[in-house]
Amino acid sequence: MVITAAGTALPDTSAPTSVVDLAGRAARGALARARVSASSIGVLINVGVYREHNTFEPAMSALVQKEVGINLDYIADPEPAAGFSFDLMNGACGVLNAVQVGQALLDTGSTERLLITAADVHPGGDADRDTGYPYADLAGALLLERSADPHAGFGPVRHYTADRPTDVEGYLDTDTMGRHGRTTITVRREPGHAERLSAFAASAAADYAQEIGIDLDRTLVIGPSAGASPSASPSPPASPSAGASADAAAVRGEPHTAAPVLGYLQAMDGVRRDDHDQILFVSVGAGPSAACALYRPEGW
Repeated sequence: MVITAAGTALPDTSAPTSVVDLAGRAARGALARARVSASSIGVLINVGVYREHNTFEPAMSALVQKEVGINLDYIADPEPAAGFSFDLMNGACGVLNAVQVGQALLDTGSTERLLITAADVHPGGDADRDTGYPYADLAGALLLERSADPHAGFGPVRHYTADRPTDVEGYLDTDTMGRHGRTTITVRREPGHAERLSAFAASAAADYAQEIGIDLDRTLVIGPSAGASPSASPSPPASPSAGASADAAAVRGEPHTAAPVLGYLQAMDGVRRDDHDQILFVSVGAGPSAACALYRPEGW
C-alpha cells in the first residue's frame, strides 16, 4: 500500500474555521494531485480529534465525505460505486492506526483506494486566541492504494504503551465551562512531558527497528514533532511541488493528528534517495502510546 498523494490545508482567515472544511480541502488537494475523481474512493477514514463547538455527533467522517463529494449517490453517479466512511480516534497515533486498517481493507480487496483525513480545530474556531491550547488548526490527507511494486509501500504497524500514567490530555472541564462550554477546551500537559514523549518515541523506534530488522542509519525518521519547531513558531515550508499546500509555511502551533502528513511532505521535499533506504513513521501521544510504521516509496 503506497501513498499516491498527500495534501495539507490551513484555515481561511476570511471565515470561521471548520474541521470539515479543512479536511475537505486537504482531501481535494490530494485527489487533484493524483488526478483521480472523488468517486474512485471506496473508504474514507477520519482521525481528527479537536472540532469546532466540541462536536461529537454525527461522525465527522460522513460530513467530510459529503464535503469532498465521495459517492454521494452511487446509483446516479457516472461511475457507480458505494462509499464508506468512519471516524477512528486515537490522538496523535490516529493516522498510523488508519494505515493499519487501510492495509487490511486493500489486502482483502474491499476497496481500491482509501483516503485518510486528519484535521484539528480549536472548539472556539481560532487556536491563536487560546494561549493554553498548543495545537495548530491544521488538516492533512493521505491517498493510499495498492502498488504493483512488491518492495514499495507500508510495512507492519506496531503499537507500544509506556508503563506510567499519561501526562497529557485534552478534555472539557465541566466545572468551569459555564455557558461557553462549546467553545472551550482544556489541554493539560505536565512539565517535562515533551522530553518524556520524545524519549518514549526513540525507544519505540529502536524496538521497531530491531523487530523488523532495519538499519536506522539508513532510515529517514518522521517523528512526532514533524512540522513543528522547538519554539512552536511557524514551521519551515513544504514545497507545493512535493504535494503540500502552498500555505503550509504558515502553520502556527504544534501539528497534532496531521503531523505525519505534514512531516511526510516536508521530508519528501528535501530527501536524498541515496542517503536513505526507507522511511519510518513514529507517532506518540496520550496514553502514553506510540505507533511505528515502515514505508518505502515507489522507486526507492
